[in-house]
Amino acid sequence: MSRRYWIGVASRDHVLRGLAGGFAQLCHGKAAPLRRMAAGDGLIYYSPVLSLEGREPCQRFTAIGQAMDDRVYPFRVSADFEPYRRNIAFWPAEDAEIRPLLGQLTFIADPARWGYAFRFGHLEIGRADFLLIARAMRATLPPSMLREPD
Repeated sequence: MSRRYWIGVASRDHVLRGLAGGFAQLCHGKAAPLRRMAAGDGLIYYSPVLSLEGREPCQRFTAIGQAMDDRVYPFRVSADFEPYRRNIAFWPAEDAEIRPLLGQLTFIADPARWGYAFRFGHLEIGRADFLLIARAMRATLPPSMLREPD
């Protein structure tokens, strides 16, 4: 089976929590988006805002990594919130603005309405788009991600 590439959408503050803990959590803790991914798949986070509670725009790609295994598991955050998570090996990278890439990303159908692509919180992208964003982020990818998957 070939490797797939994904974008997850989350506020930058939530992405930073995942980076610190080595996990991804998508779509307000739903399991289904995480189950679409497989071990070895690439994941990039896009952050439309800095914090979930705020409105200050971020509009940057904020993390990049790879699914470590096929485990999707519940994690109790509070008495009334138990989101699903997936283990991710995040790589060193810098935040990268989306606007300079809009005309090059193939998953953006209309650069004038680029935000539309992110509306569901999780989307599959092609390998070329993944590598383009990784370069913009100055990400340190492992050699296995640079090779064409088997």
